Amino acid sequence: MLEFAERTITVRIDTAACGACATKACVAACETYSRGILRLSDGLPSVEHLAPSEVVRKGTECLACEYACRVRGEGALSIEIPIEGLDAYRAALAAATPPGAPGEEG
Repeated sequence: MLEFAERTITVRIDTAACGACATKACVAACETYSRGILRLSDGLPSVEHLAPSEVVRKGTECLACEYACRVRGEGALSIEIPIEGLDAYRAALAAATPPGAPGEEG
């Protein structure tokens, strides 16, 4: 498992799934749409060529790697994007939604 932080996001790559990936789409997307912080090392995506502070500085948080991995790769990459207040919003929305309303399970 590879995990690294950019400014506000956390990228997680299940490198065990990457071995079966023929496209390495995440690395190609990073080179095309970002600053190329992902590189191949022994056939797997890596940021080991950069110090953690450089990953944060160079990362553009464009999300292209996650999309490319999901569409053309093995779906091994996920990005966590913390959104302040989202949990409270969802709780308030759930409390205000009457049972049986569209979108409500029950």
